[in-house]
Amino acid sequence: MNADDAEPAAPAPAEPDPAPAPARPPRPRAPASVVVLATLAVGATLWAAQALILPILLAAFFALVGNPILRLLRKLYLPRFAAALVVLVGGLALAGLLANQLIEPAGEWVRQVPKEMKQLAPKLREMTKPVQEANRAAQNIARAAGGESTAKPIQVVKTELNDPYKSLTSTPKYLASVLAVVLLTFFFMVYGEGLQRNAIALLPRQHQRKITVEILQSIEREISRYVLTISLINSAVGLALAGALFWLGVPLPEALLWGTMAAILNFAPFVGPLIGMVVMLVMGLVAFDELWPSLLPAGLYLALHTIESQLVTPLVLGRRMRLSPLVLMLALMCFGWLWGIVGLLLAVPLLVCVKLVLARIEGLEPWSKLLE
Repeated sequence: MNADDAEPAAPAPAEPDPAPAPARPPRPRAPASVVVLATLAVGATLWAAQALILPILLAAFFALVGNPILRLLRKLYLPRFAAALVVLVGGLALAGLLANQLIEPAGEWVRQVPKEMKQLAPKLREMTKPVQEANRAAQNIARAAGGESTAKPIQVVKTELNDPYKSLTSTPKYLASVLAVVLLTFFFMVYGEGLQRNAIALLPRQHQRKITVEILQSIEREISRYVLTISLINSAVGLALAGALFWLGVPLPEALLWGTMAAILNFAPFVGPLIGMVVMLVMGLVAFDELWPSLLPAGLYLALHTIESQLVTPLVLGRRMRLSPLVLMLALMCFGWLWGIVGLLLAVPLLVCVKLVLARIEGLEPWSKLLE
């Protein structure tokens, strides 16, 4: 049989296509009611546990302020324990020196507030005299037209019983809170790095530990730099205001008092400067007899705050640390409602921490953009 007459070989059977990988089931989403209830529960917990949470947050805030100085001392081959002790003692000494300079003018103002307010009342009446006359004329016209009843409204007088032992019992709590903040600040600076290292060691994979270390170190470095920069800028605003008030003739201790107040209030955007403007206006009306000189302190404070908020802070920090005014106002309202004055001071650093963390976690970058 010829080779041409041979039957062709049968084709090899085709291999079956691999079975498609099973689709990953979508993650179940929590209902909106569960999210709302969880948010309310977290808010109630933060409010109820503020006596425990606030000292920890304040200590972390002060530790972040001192960490750049601590790293500088570490480069000078100073042990971490000694460097933290130097930073803490230096900060307490500076605060004590400032308090020693401010306690006398602050006490003097507290004692003279009733008398000064009585002297301020005639000035305010003189300034608002045209408005009062117009209001009185409008009331006379309405009364003549019969549109206003002559019956006097009922006034309800509330009385409050002052407990003489309330301040005596609350003083040890305040002292214990201050001592807790000081000790926690020291422990954060000394043992915070070791605690962070041990917590990262709990991760199962080397790759995860490496990425986590890089993220935490960058976040800690940026937040420390931000908090220290904001503190220096606010201190410069306070010193500039104190110098301007001293130039206007205000005694140096009182000028330092108002400058310190401005520096502290500047940590709370919008709300703090607004309170500072009111205080400066009242101070000017009390300290000066004429109208225009009495408006100068408030005008100088407004000018300094405008230069700081519109020029200095954006140039120093850049756009990366800028926050949306709407989100910032909502954060101030929430934290102020939860924790009062301390919440107003901590709102911006906490919001910056959240923004930096969201920017570093994969998949959450759009939420970080939402805060800008």
